[in-house]
Amino acid sequence: MARHRTDRINEEVKRELSDILRTLRDPRIPELLSVTSVEVTPDLKFCKAYISLFGREDVKTIMKALNNSAGYVRRELGARVKLRNVPRISFVFDDSIEHGSKLLSLINSLDIPEEEESGEGTDESNA
Repeated sequence: MARHRTDRINEEVKRELSDILRTLRDPRIPELLSVTSVEVTPDLKFCKAYISLFGREDVKTIMKALNNSAGYVRRELGARVKLRNVPRISFVFDDSIEHGSKLLSLINSLDIPEEEESGEGTDESNA
């Protein structure tokens, strides 16, 4: 039962964080930024937000800007989501989408010959 509650809280925090990050006016934070997942601890004290970026920009600068704005984001999150404790947010860079894209392109670039299907036609000599 508690696991379902944690999942619901994670999804709600993810939705609200995505919306809050779109409204940030920091020039170091790009518009093409997405929250891939959120992990809130069961006691609601801490939250890890996994951030994915479109394109390879200066990741260190962007992550530093996000972590600097964590206080503002936490306050906005507290105003939007009614929780007993508003979790402290730490942002973590997530390159899983880019990694998956690289793997997919590698798989697609393989030159694998197609196998001939056996038994596809009927043998008319036996008829």
